[in-house]
Amino acid sequence: MSILFHITLYVILPIFALIGAGAFLHRKFKFDMHTLSKLNTYFLMPAVSFSNVYQSKIRGDTLLQILSFLVLQSLCLMVFSTGISKMAKFESSLSSTFKNSVVLVNSGNYGLPVSQVVFQQNPLGLSIQVVVMIFQNLLTYTYGLFNSVSVDKAKFQAFKAFLKNPVFYAFLFGVFLNAVSIKIPEFIWTPIENTSNAFIAIALVTLGAQSAFLKISSFSLPLVLSLIGRLIFSPCMALIIILTLKLDGITAQSLFIASSFPTSRNSSLFALEYGNHPEYAAQAVLLSTIFSMMTVTTVIFSAHLMFS
Repeated sequence: MSILFHITLYVILPIFALIGAGAFLHRKFKFDMHTLSKLNTYFLMPAVSFSNVYQSKIRGDTLLQILSFLVLQSLCLMVFSTGISKMAKFESSLSSTFKNSVVLVNSGNYGLPVSQVVFQQNPLGLSIQVVVMIFQNLLTYTYGLFNSVSVDKAKFQAFKAFLKNPVFYAFLFGVFLNAVSIKIPEFIWTPIENTSNAFIAIALVTLGAQSAFLKISSFSLPLVLSLIGRLIFSPCMALIIILTLKLDGITAQSLFIASSFPTSRNSSLFALEYGNHPEYAAQAVLLSTIFSMMTVTTVIFSAHLMFS
């Protein structure tokens, strides 16, 4: 019960406070959604990607175990979401958003606070979540981005559009500076850090604005399948992979819990930027976040029970 209370008070309520603020302000002032989308995609996202990668410090055998798990899990989710979208006969833009809603995870402003609460007595759990977040950044701005831009473009044109996105280069630059241990001067790092810190607020306000006029009178098939894929199939598949790789202890607990987090807000931002059913994407983010209060708490309890 205390875990549920902490998640509700310190994770869910702050997230929905910003989403609610965005919805209220958009209803009152009618934001320019195109401008908000560009601000997120071409200014704030690169700063977040760069700063997360640049500050990462985990290395060693644990890192190899984590990456093995994350690669296998992501491949399983890609195969699952692609198969479901073909079976349901989703058209290309809907299929793109559906696949992103299942594969891309909110491991930043949701995953990190949850891990801070759950692993407050063991810093390894939080460190593992940082690796998960960095991997998700890479997955988001490679698979997720390419998945979005390829809907209305030929594969070669989609690849060219992908290469024009600054987030990819920010990530690579962060990896390089981290690898060679180059220290960024304070006068350069301060604006990068400030911009990165602004991303959560602006992204959630944007999501709120997208959701300001949403009407969920019924649960559509794509929406139900997104929720099932992200909140139920993902942790079930994660458990199978953990047992197959014979992971245990804090590593197993942290990865199992991380697999249950809701749909990434970036899937909604990509849908808005490239016109791939942005209303459905926003619904998937919002509802997966709401229902995750129950599913994440269940997974946290199960993780402690099985891997303590």
